[in-house]
Amino acid sequence: MKKKDEERVVVYTDGACDPNPGPGGWAAILMYKERAKELSGGERNTTNNRMELTAAIKALEALKRPCSVALHTDSQYLQRGITEWLPSWKRRGWVRGSGTVKNLDLWKTLDALTHKHDVHWQWIPGHAGHTHNERCDALARDAIQRLK
Repeated sequence: MKKKDEERVVVYTDGACDPNPGPGGWAAILMYKERAKELSGGERNTTNNRMELTAAIKALEALKRPCSVALHTDSQYLQRGITEWLPSWKRRGWVRGSGTVKNLDLWKTLDALTHKHDVHWQWIPGHAGHTHNERCDALARDAIQRLK
C-alpha cells in the first residue's frame, strides 16, 4: 500500500427513510489506519435523499483536520450530484432545469466541506453484501426505529 493510501480516511455512508418521506436515519463509518468510528442520527420528517446527503456531511464534519478521503456511497443521487451536477448548478445560480435545486441547504454545506478536504467519491451498489455498507444501512435503520 502506498503512503498516501495509508493516510487516507475511508468513509462509508448511507441514508434511509421509512416511509419516504417520513422518519429518516443516516449513518457513517470513518476508518483511519486501525481505527473505526461509527456515527448515526435521524430526523422525524425528512426524505431518503436528505439522509444520504446528511450522512456525507456528518462524516466530513467529524474530521478534525483537512484530509484525503475515499467516501463510499450507495446513493447515485449523492455521488452524481457532487461529481457531475453540482458544478453546473453553481454556474447557473443553484438552478436546474425544473427550478431551484432540491436540498439546496445540504448541497451548499457539502460543497463547502469538499473544499476543505480532498474527497474521492465512490459509488458502490447497495444491499450487495458489502460489510461496511450493510453496517451503515443497519445503523441508519436503527436511527429510524429510535424515532418511532
